[in-house]
Amino acid sequence: MRESRLWFLFVLAGACMIVLLGAHLFVMHLETFMGYLGITIHEPLAYAEVMARAKSVSWLVIYMALLILALYHGLYGVRSVLLETINMKHHSTVTAVIVIVGLIAAVFGSYIVIQSYMMGGL
Repeated sequence: MRESRLWFLFVLAGACMIVLLGAHLFVMHLETFMGYLGITIHEPLAYAEVMARAKSVSWLVIYMALLILALYHGLYGVRSVLLETINMKHHSTVTAVIVIVGLIAAVFGSYIVIQSYMMGGL
């Protein structure tokens, strides 16, 4: 893939994160505004509230999307900084390490999100 496509995906991931994080912040931290809409959130970090969100398919999708988008956006940024500071002969090594780190983090993060979803019904 050409570098311009990777950069475009970097920008797109950032834009999508803004939308998803906006929704997350709206629901989690704007309790007063939610009260005006007739939606009651007593304490967003209380165990019962967390488990209620965890068993929701929509929150599962949002959390998985945030995980993948944030990993790509962050690791592409780290890769870009590293490639500007090192010798060009290590270009493919840096990219390979970043991809491996990203895959490991994505698998671990996905496991946590899916386990939370499965435990949400308990």
